[in-house]
Amino acid sequence: MEEKIDGIFYPSENPGAHERHLIRRNNVLFGERQTEIDSDSLQATQKLDHDILQQFMLDFRDVVTKSVSLNPNEESDVILEVKDKLDKLYAASVSVADDQTRVQESIKKLLEVVMSAVRKGAGTDAHALQELEQEESAREANFAFLQSKLVADILDPDSPIENDDLIPTLLSADKDDLALATQLFDKEQMTFLLSEGEALIDRLEKEGHDVKQAAGNFVFMEGYLAYLNEQDN
Repeated sequence: MEEKIDGIFYPSENPGAHERHLIRRNNVLFGERQTEIDSDSLQATQKLDHDILQQFMLDFRDVVTKSVSLNPNEESDVILEVKDKLDKLYAASVSVADDQTRVQESIKKLLEVVMSAVRKGAGTDAHALQELEQEESAREANFAFLQSKLVADILDPDSPIENDDLIPTLLSADKDDLALATQLFDKEQMTFLLSEGEALIDRLEKEGHDVKQAAGNFVFMEGYLAYLNEQDN
């Protein structure tokens, strides 16, 4: 995972959440939490991400074992527990380091097996089967949503993105990530983020900093708030 040449650490090709956030914070928008990227800081975050990756792989192997050992007459609570763990592992797979494409495909296949068992348990109950179809559609949409690493990092229960980092993170995000990340917030939250973001941009602009990208992201977020307001009318 780590990139080390002649004793010097370099950014990873597929960084984990902590290294990604270290790189994000190399930006004046983060104020006192702005960081300069050097070999020491990269080594520290890469080690942290490596430890998280190791635990993730242990959890993945454990849920694989439980999934393949399910018997045809397994108790529903056992099946649902495995399904919940698979859903959470997929979300975690987007945040951890290295390319997890194969792991994600394996999780999807295991979910198909588990959902087949759930459908069998539902029998001919039309209402239950309809709810399962809706759940699978929602899961598919959520997995597509999670392909944004920024979204995955924000939703991560152990996210390195602290509360004070959220506004500068959004204001410095790529447009594709921003378009998805804004959907995580309701009207009240977005109103607060815009208020704080406007004050931050104004202050940095007066100090002579280049805030072109931040201003562009701010306009996009304003547009999303306008959309939310339209939905309420």
